[in-house]
Amino acid sequence: MSDLKNKKFGLLSLCFFLFFFAAGIAFAAEQTTCPVMGGTIDKKLYADYKGERVYFCCMACPPQFAKDPEKFINKLKGMGQEPEKIGTNNQG
Repeated sequence: MSDLKNKKFGLLSLCFFLFFFAAGIAFAAEQTTCPVMGGTIDKKLYADYKGERVYFCCMACPPQFAKDPEKFINKLKGMGQEPEKIGTNNQG
């Protein structure tokens, strides 16, 4: 009977993990790396795109980002980092 409880617990744990992963609550970190050049971000340099704020390391990066925002957001997410979610009141 103890073995059955362990299997149920394991299955329940797996279900919770899959639910949160599928719900988009990935365990991604806050952005610390520029998705264009890979440097440390400067919070004064950013672009807002589709409700997310992406930070950059230098002034050369925002124009590159503007050419293909999806590419750089996907690159950032591939590094395990998430852009900052912004509300509709934040304009930048």
